[in-house]
Amino acid sequence: MPQAVVIIGVQWGDEGKGKIVDYYSSSAEIVARFQGGNNAGHTLVVEGKQTILHLIPSGILHPHTACAIGSGVVVDPENLLKEVEVLRQAGVPDLENRIWLSDRCHLIVDYHKHLDAARESRKAGKIGTTKRGIGPAYEDRAARRGLRVSDLFHEKLFEERLKANLEEKNFLLEKYYGVPPVNMEEFQSKYREIGKKLKPFVKDVSRLMADSIAEGKKILYEGAQGVLLDMDYGTYPYVTSSHTLPSQAALGLGARVPVDTLFVGVIKAYSTRVGEGPFPTELKDAMGDRLRETGHEFGATTGRPRRCGWLDLVAVKYALRVSGIKNLAITKSDVLSGISELKVCTAYELDGKTIDTLPADTDSLNRVKPIYETVPGWQEPLTEIRKYDELPQNFKNYLKFIETQTGARINLLSTGAGREQVIDLKKAF
Repeated sequence: MPQAVVIIGVQWGDEGKGKIVDYYSSSAEIVARFQGGNNAGHTLVVEGKQTILHLIPSGILHPHTACAIGSGVVVDPENLLKEVEVLRQAGVPDLENRIWLSDRCHLIVDYHKHLDAARESRKAGKIGTTKRGIGPAYEDRAARRGLRVSDLFHEKLFEERLKANLEEKNFLLEKYYGVPPVNMEEFQSKYREIGKKLKPFVKDVSRLMADSIAEGKKILYEGAQGVLLDMDYGTYPYVTSSHTLPSQAALGLGARVPVDTLFVGVIKAYSTRVGEGPFPTELKDAMGDRLRETGHEFGATTGRPRRCGWLDLVAVKYALRVSGIKNLAITKSDVLSGISELKVCTAYELDGKTIDTLPADTDSLNRVKPIYETVPGWQEPLTEIRKYDELPQNFKNYLKFIETQTGARINLLSTGAGREQVIDLKKAF
C-alpha cells in the first residue's frame, strides 16, 4: 500500500474533495495543503454536524492527525485565526501542536482584499473571483514584494516592506479605484497583534514534512480548486491564481513526494462551475435547477449558486491527461437518482469538426457544442447503500461507462454528504 495519497479535483473545483480528504484522513498521520488560499471551501458533515474549513486541512477533525499549511498557500491570518477559534469552541484538541503553518507562507492582508473587490466591481475584465485577495497576494509574491508569515516577527523589516507596498497600493486604491486608502499605523498595530496570536502555529513545514517522509509516516496531500482552474492548464483567464496539478504538492510544501504515492482525482457525477468562464455542458433549464437544488450547489466560500450541467468527460479526460491521474473518486452520485436518462458529453463540435480535447483559447471553448451520449438512469436512492454489489445496475453501468471513456479506475464512491456514506473499492493506505 502507498505511503502517501494526493487528492486533486479534476473539474472546476467544488468536487467534494473535503469529504474525500476527511475519509482518507482517518488513516493518515499528516494532512497537508500545498496551494490556494481561503478561496477554497471544504464542507464536512460528521454525525450530522456541518463544518466548513477554508485554510486548515480537513483532517483536523481526526484527533490523531497533524495538519500542514505549506508555503505554496497564501494565508489570510484573520481567517485562519477564526477557523482556529471555531475548532477550539467545538472541542477539537491540541490545535497548537497539530496545526503546522509554514513561516514561508505569503500573507493576504487588507489591501489585497480591497484591490480584489475593487477590480471585480468594474465590469471590464470580470473574472468572478471570491474577492478574498487571493490573486493580488499571488501577484505580490511573483513580483517579490509580498509579506510573509516570518515577517510578522521582525517589526522593522515588516515596517519597511509595508511602507514600500502602501505607496503603490494606496495610489491604486485611492486614485484609480476611488476607494479609501489603508492607514499604515492602524495596519501595523492590527498585524502586530495578529502575529502574537499566530506564532504558536508557525513551524518549519518543509523540515517537518521531510522528516515525516523519512520516518515513513502516512501523508495525505490536499489540493484546492481543480485542474481546470490551473493557471497554465485551466480555462485561462477564468482560473485561480495558483497551480492546482499534483506536481505542485512537492513545490508547495518544500519536500519531495514519496515515490509510491497514490494520486486520486475527484469528480462529481455531473459538472458544476462557480463564477465566470466557459462551461460547455451548462444547463440553463429545469434540469440545471434540479441538480442545483438537489445537490445543494451553493459555494461553501461565497454562498453563490453554482452553474450546473451534465458530466463533461472531454474536460475530465483532459484534466487526467495533464495531471497524470489514473484513479478517481466519484461524489454526488446520489443527486442523479430519479432521473430516467442521463447525458454524458464525450466530444465537442467546433466549427463543424469533432474534437476530443479542450481548446486553449476561451473564444473557441465558448463556441464548442457538446456531443452527448445518453445512458439509462436509476430510480433507487443511494444514500443508505454501503456495498458495491447492492448498487442499482444502471448506476454500476454509469460508473463502468466513466471508466471505459477515461481509462481511469474508480477507487471510491460517495453516496451522500455524511462521512459514513462511502463505498471504498480500493483502500488507499
